[in-house]
Amino acid sequence: MRINLVKWVNILETVQDDKEMLNAFLKFYEKLRVVEWKTPNDVLNTFNSADIVKCLPSNRIVFNVGGNKYRLITGYYFGKSLVNLYVKFVGTHKEYDKIDVCKINIFKR
Repeated sequence: MRINLVKWVNILETVQDDKEMLNAFLKFYEKLRVVEWKTPNDVLNTFNSADIVKCLPSNRIVFNVGGNKYRLITGYYFGKSLVNLYVKFVGTHKEYDKIDVCKINIFKR
């Protein structure tokens, strides 16, 4: 199934002032645009350093971006023809260490 990264524009706005971070997320997005997933485990086949975190009410995926320098946290929904990834956090590894993966949602709108 095709992947839809909800709030991609918010990621770009967040990282636009850091060229290295921007390039890392652009490379991540390029890879994301060509993958096909049917189950959450397919995510781990594409991004072997990603983690699926059990949260209530919905689980999340933590992606390591830019050689483990940056983090992207998403909620997810596997539909019949589309996988939606809902961006909850984008930041550095250091910023990630200070947050709760299950509670963070920096893009509430």
